[in-house]
Amino acid sequence: MPLPQPKNFFVLFLTLAISAAGGGLATLLGLPAGWLMGGALAVTIAAMAGVPVVLPDWLRNVIFVLIGMSMGASVAPDSLALLASWPISLAALAIELVIIVATTGWMLSRVFGLDAGTAYLSSFPGHLSFVMGIAATGVGNSRQIVIIQVIRILMLTIAVPIGATFLPIDHFEVATASAFLSPLQLILLALGCVAVGWIFDRLRIPAGMVLGAMAAATAAKLGGLYSEAMPTPLVIITFVLTGAMIGARFVGITRQEFMAAAKGGLIATAMTVGIVTLMTLAVAQLVDMRFGQIWLGLSPGALEGMGALGIALGYDTAFIAAHHVIRLLMLSFAIPAVVVIIRWQERRSAQQRHN
Repeated sequence: MPLPQPKNFFVLFLTLAISAAGGGLATLLGLPAGWLMGGALAVTIAAMAGVPVVLPDWLRNVIFVLIGMSMGASVAPDSLALLASWPISLAALAIELVIIVATTGWMLSRVFGLDAGTAYLSSFPGHLSFVMGIAATGVGNSRQIVIIQVIRILMLTIAVPIGATFLPIDHFEVATASAFLSPLQLILLALGCVAVGWIFDRLRIPAGMVLGAMAAATAAKLGGLYSEAMPTPLVIITFVLTGAMIGARFVGITRQEFMAAAKGGLIATAMTVGIVTLMTLAVAQLVDMRFGQIWLGLSPGALEGMGALGIALGYDTAFIAAHHVIRLLMLSFAIPAVVVIIRWQERRSAQQRHN
């Protein structure tokens, strides 16, 4: 095999540097999911401006495994035990997710003419890195998905505090992990994730490497094999790499495509916030709990942001954290299930056209 040309190494380094710079700037500005979102936006802008960006296939597989590991390691060991608590709000959470995905996915498909994969992956409220990992494997148009998802994150940054309370919040701290996986634990976990990811990939499961790695990491954590968190530098590297992977797919995108996705993102996010608010009003009639606390638990924002707001407002942070962890668990199973349905419908339509 011929060795990669130095030019390719330079373009790869440039791509990763742009992603790291964009992610660092977004983090300094306090934007949610800064390393991921900022990196994706920076590389996207560079690609649309004609700057040469690239991400080789071998590095994509590394990113898929890292994404799966990060998602699995973020699952709380006692998250399954929490399913017996707060049955009304958890039922509302499940119903809410179905309504959000169904209505916004339908809207993006019918009103904006997006294909099913793009429309429904864009409609999932959360799990951005997992969604983009699946999109990167060829499901939907990742260029449009990332624009819609990023708009959702930006809008929720404003909508969540307003929806939760009208009181001003000057400052609040986010709890950080105190114990991290050791190098040996990381190596063993990575080997297990690669093995299960390879099996899932061979079985032709959508986004097999991502889903397999996540399944292995989740099973190991819930099984008590480890309880520590992923090292922060590795998580940042994962987000920078994922941002570069997302942005690199914007090469050649037209302004018309961008505007179409942006409009869809604004409407989809407004629909999501409306659905969450209506569902919270319904739950508030059945449980003795403050509206803002329920809203924070049901809102599709980042766990760390919602938990921080809960601390600042004196809400039950266990309630908020449990609902967001369970939401991610629901999405972890719902996303690949919906992708399987989309693939099946596409094959069925292709057979009907052929006949």
